[in-house]
Amino acid sequence: MDWNVNLQSMIDDATALVRSGQVGEATRAIQRALGGAAPLDAATAGAPPHSSLLPAAGAHMPAPRKGRRSAPSADVEDAVVIERGTARTSTPPRPADAGHATQPVGTFLDVAFAHAGAQHHYHLYVPPGAAARAPLPLVLMLHGCTQNPEDFATGTGMNTAAAQAPALVLYPTQPHSANPHGCWNWFRPENQRRGAGELALLEAMVHDVIARHAVDPQRIYVAGLSAGGAMAALLAREYPDLFAAVGVHSGLQAGAAHNMMAALSAMHNGAKPGPVARPAGLPSHGPAIPIIVFHGDADETVHARNGEQLIAAALAAATRAGTPVRHAMETGRAPGGGRYTRTVYRHVDGDPAHAPGPVVAEHWQLHGAGHAWAGGDARGSHTDPRGVNATREMLRFFLEHPKAQ
Repeated sequence: MDWNVNLQSMIDDATALVRSGQVGEATRAIQRALGGAAPLDAATAGAPPHSSLLPAAGAHMPAPRKGRRSAPSADVEDAVVIERGTARTSTPPRPADAGHATQPVGTFLDVAFAHAGAQHHYHLYVPPGAAARAPLPLVLMLHGCTQNPEDFATGTGMNTAAAQAPALVLYPTQPHSANPHGCWNWFRPENQRRGAGELALLEAMVHDVIARHAVDPQRIYVAGLSAGGAMAALLAREYPDLFAAVGVHSGLQAGAAHNMMAALSAMHNGAKPGPVARPAGLPSHGPAIPIIVFHGDADETVHARNGEQLIAAALAAATRAGTPVRHAMETGRAPGGGRYTRTVYRHVDGDPAHAPGPVVAEHWQLHGAGHAWAGGDARGSHTDPRGVNATREMLRFFLEHPKAQ
């Protein structure tokens, strides 16, 4: 099959349908191109779409903000626009409510940064008293589409949590020159290799912070939402020597796709079975680092199967290392009412009757939740305040897992 011809035909057909107002048919055209993709879950068939943070064409597409219609038509149109390279102005992040402090005491700085002959920006949260403390942990936070560092910091509340830890928090900015919606381009092969593309840029930002501040090299972590989560998984795979642990919220496993069509398929159905392809010239696998995953089981943008595949990949790496793994499961309900199942996977050290060994992975299945940061602040975009506090649990997980000496 000539995928390039079929892909262009699909894009052209969907574009024409959207422009003529036939948005439903445009959605069905893309589904037919994927082999008639069915609803994600029989229980959710016919339900209104949930938030979206991944563009349907492979770079993730964000959930609509209040006042913006949530419908497959927006996904189709944006998917076409992104792939054809037509720059469109996305809706700016919704500002925090007047009279509410958006950051705790400390500093939240916009830092200009030069890399590969171009100027980039990142925001850095520095907790109070950082200069007088011993070296601090550093958390790299990767936002979703249409978000920016300020919006992501507000929605996740990570700066507030980091002030208590304390920890530094780095929020890179994805410019619209790189993606019309500010998405991290996780599905492009040039961004899936150590030392290249967006991975090299993000690594360089981490080292810039290390050069400017006292950072504990054993406690550097990476986390992200949706496309940012997919990039976090790639960074963890390609730089296990730099990061001590990784957090992925509503994202996909590293290497889940290497083009737009595969990305759309993975988002709807999970990555295809079998080993995930790696770019040529890289080892078949590297040392695994602990991972914590959050994913809503009603996510209609990135199927919950992707969260399961992230956990499966971590367990496969542990198996390759020759260490058996056992798990413990618990269920609960967040103060906001959101239900969850938490499963913790640990190595078995020696006699299974003894104390459990190191953690391999922690999986939070968020029941009834869509595509949004669990337990987030409603003043930020793409959040679900009803859910378990993903920020608190993620930071707790990170600080429990310094890099092995």
